[in-house]
Amino acid sequence: MILRILAAAGALLLTAASPDSLLAPVNPELRPMAQVILDAQRSGTPFVPPRPGPLPDGVQERQIAGRNGQPPVTLYVINAGTDRAAPLRGAILFIHGGGFIGGDARENLAALKSLAARLDCVIVSAQYRLATAAPFPAPMEDNYTALKWLHDEAATLGVDRRHIALLGESAGGGLAAMVSLAARDRREVPVAFQALVYPMLDDRTGTSRTVPPHIGQIIWTANQNRKGWSAMLGRKPGGAHAPAGTVPARVADLGGLPPTFIGVGSIDLFADEDIDFARRLVNAGVPTELLVVPGAYHGFQFIAPRAQVSRQFSTALEAALARALASEKK
Repeated sequence: MILRILAAAGALLLTAASPDSLLAPVNPELRPMAQVILDAQRSGTPFVPPRPGPLPDGVQERQIAGRNGQPPVTLYVINAGTDRAAPLRGAILFIHGGGFIGGDARENLAALKSLAARLDCVIVSAQYRLATAAPFPAPMEDNYTALKWLHDEAATLGVDRRHIALLGESAGGGLAAMVSLAARDRREVPVAFQALVYPMLDDRTGTSRTVPPHIGQIIWTANQNRKGWSAMLGRKPGGAHAPAGTVPARVADLGGLPPTFIGVGSIDLFADEDIDFARRLVNAGVPTELLVVPGAYHGFQFIAPRAQVSRQFSTALEAALARALASEKK
C-alpha cells in the first residue's frame, strides 16, 4: 500500500551510498525487502501505479459539500448502517499518505474494510485534494470536512459520536495532526483519539533540521520531504516561520489534544520529529503512547507484513484503536 503510494510520488531515488552501508542499520527481518527497494532505486525502472478497481462490497462512495465555498469532497464509507443488533463501537477517519503530493484513498479500501470488521466500527476516508493542485489549507480542510460530516451523520451511520478517532499514515499522519489541532481550536467536533503512524510533522526535517546519515535513506528521503513540504506550503520549507496551522511540530501549544498513539521506525526520516512531538504531547498533559521500532524504515509494516516486528507494530496500533473506541465517555 504505502510502497505503491510513495513510488508513485517518485520517492524511490538513486542514492550514492553503498548497499552495505544502507542495510547495516536495518532490522534483520526487514533487510530482504530493503534490498529489493534499494535495487529498485538503482535500476531507475519507472513505476506505474495500478488503477483502482471496483469498490469492495460494504464500501459506499458519497460526495459531500465543501465548507465555506470549497469544492465537494468524495468520501468512502465502510461498514456503515444502523440495521444491526448492537451499535458499532465508534468511527475512524482514515487519512492516506503520499507525501502530500501522491496517493489515492481507493488504494486502502480493502485493508480498511478488514480493519473496520475487526474493530466493529465505521471507517471513512476522503479523496482529498493533493498539494500539487491545491496547497494548504485545501488538503487539511477536505479532511476536516470529512470529520465534521462523520460527526454530524453519526446517528445515521450507527455510531456514537463521542467515539470518533483519527488515523493517518505518513503525510496522512501529519494531516491527521493538523485536523486534530483544527478540531481543538474550532470546537465543533470532539476527537476521542488520534493514531499517527510515522507522521510527517515538521517541514524543517531535511532542510534546517538535519538527520544522521543512516536515517531516512529507504523509501522516504530528505529530498522527497523537501518536495512534499514545498508543495504543501507553496514555498521553500524550513524557514524561520510557517503559516499558522500548517506544520504540527511548530505549534507552540499542544495542550487539549486527544489521547495519542505515535509509531515510527528508528531509521525512518521522521523518527526524530515524531519522538519530539510525542515528548511535547506528554509535557502538555496529553496521554501519549510512543512506539519506536528498532531498525525499521518508512512503511515497513506494509512492505514486510510477515516480519515479527511488523506484526507487533500492527497489533499495538490496532490495540490502541480498540481501547479508544471502547473507552467510556461522559
